[in-house]
Amino acid sequence: MREQTMDKSAETKAFLIAEGGVDIDERILGRITTPASGPGAGLTSFFLRFNGHRVRLGIKHSSRLKASLEGDEVVIRDHEKEIVRGYLEDAIAHCPEQAYITVSEVCIFDCQYCPVPLLGGSVKDQSDVETAISRILADPKLARKLRAIALTSGVEESPQREVERVAAMIRILRAKYDLPIGVAVYPTQNSTKLLKEAGADEIKYNVETMDRQLFETMCPGLSLDFVLQALKDAVEIFGRNKVFSNILVGLGEDDQSIINGMQDLIKMGVIPILRAVVEHPLRSQTRMRRPSAERLLRLARKERALLDQCGLRADVAETMCAACTGCDLMPHRDV
Repeated sequence: MREQTMDKSAETKAFLIAEGGVDIDERILGRITTPASGPGAGLTSFFLRFNGHRVRLGIKHSSRLKASLEGDEVVIRDHEKEIVRGYLEDAIAHCPEQAYITVSEVCIFDCQYCPVPLLGGSVKDQSDVETAISRILADPKLARKLRAIALTSGVEESPQREVERVAAMIRILRAKYDLPIGVAVYPTQNSTKLLKEAGADEIKYNVETMDRQLFETMCPGLSLDFVLQALKDAVEIFGRNKVFSNILVGLGEDDQSIINGMQDLIKMGVIPILRAVVEHPLRSQTRMRRPSAERLLRLARKERALLDQCGLRADVAETMCAACTGCDLMPHRDV
């Protein structure tokens, strides 16, 4: 019975991720969040907790899904049919339970799925990062919930300069806070060593797609082989269950491409994170299409089987996306 309930809840979460957003009166929400990095940058959203799952939902007033507050529960309906009821979660900084901070909200690269280069965001220094964490710790309610620190970043000047800046920040944060620290940046020749020595506990280098033709089209000027080598090196330095990589679902690839890519990463000791693409208005010229719930479930269950075969566990993650789970169906947590 418990497995059946879990399966049903996973199906509900897959449906919500596939829909991407709900129509909700923002006045009933607590801390809403506007991501400054990744395909969903610039779009407002909130977090809902239900049946042991967490999902991040965009605020989308044109959605067929309508959310309302009943008592202390948020209820989401598709017309008159109740889809789910759950509880709002505060986003401490970007997501619940983590000070997840984007250092550079700009990028010199022009990946075709990502709006960051078009948004003209800000660039944080050490003082900005420490101030953000201090504000969290100054709020007793948020401080009690803080479980980790995570830094992610675009590329302001060059990948090497970005890695050096982030490593310097982590070194100071490690000396001040007894919390797990995760980091997600574009790799360089020495980034893994620098970030580990600075005090990072977990690391994420995103391949985005393992379809080589798509990678060349979507990520002009970047090298998939370079990222893959960096991931291999990261497993040697950080260890198994400590290295992660996003694979976007919906760029135009087929399932077999994703499955083959997952197999390659998992054999290295890397845990893939299957991320549904966001059809961002600033990237409307691309072929991106939000994947269906059925596709997301099928691929997540396949990933779970592949991870189990290789003895990897996604649910031991302490930082970043694999610990949050709001945007993705995570093996060992959701499926």
